[in-house]
Amino acid sequence: MTADNDPNSDEPVELTSALNAPGPVRLSLAVYDRIIDLIAEGQFGLNQRLPSEARLGELCGASRPVVREALARLREDGVIVSRKGSGSYVQRQPAATLLEPTTMGSIADVQRCFEFRTGIEAAAANLAAGRWETEDMRRIDKAMAAIDACIARGDLGADQDSLLHEAIAEATHNQYHAGLQRQLRQHIRIGMKISRTLTLHRSRDRLQQVQSEHQAIVEAIRARDADAAGTLMREHILAARRRMFEGVDR
Repeated sequence: MTADNDPNSDEPVELTSALNAPGPVRLSLAVYDRIIDLIAEGQFGLNQRLPSEARLGELCGASRPVVREALARLREDGVIVSRKGSGSYVQRQPAATLLEPTTMGSIADVQRCFEFRTGIEAAAANLAAGRWETEDMRRIDKAMAAIDACIARGDLGADQDSLLHEAIAEATHNQYHAGLQRQLRQHIRIGMKISRTLTLHRSRDRLQQVQSEHQAIVEAIRARDADAAGTLMREHILAARRRMFEGVDR
């Protein structure tokens, strides 16, 4: 296994290898990926209207119901937006330099992992705020300091990011939250690497923005504000999901 494939490596990932995950892909997800590919290539530009469902079906070799499901997922992920009576328009255009070499079949899988994490980790942060003990906060603060050090060096910091989320799950003192976080570690770290790699291509300020989101979550947990901790964690993961499709070429 190369460093690019290793979820325990903290090197910036080449998206080609990070996304080559095995396993079957539903047809609607394959269409989802194909449309993103066309957008990244510039065939459908920013703010441009997409072809009709029938035409997209011809381009992708799929039925209209399958295309319709793929478009719904693209809307959920903020890539396109629908305008009543007009059609679907490109709202975000991923950077072609990062996405062109990618095997797109697992972009959808990474997005679905973010989707799953939104509810689970928001609940974990909520519980952690009410249950943390001194040692838990020590681990959380240690993980935060490690991410700060990565930002200062200009490193990716994906592994340290993952350890922060695991420390928060441990602070729930619920073995199911902690165990699930560990079981999903490889998938979560791949998503974090991709998101943080995209962020690194923009500016260090963007990594600092991610860390500011972390800081707000940690301070809410420290203050034992369960509602705020859960809300902030949910917003953080949704923001990370959106960052997947923020282009860096413009």
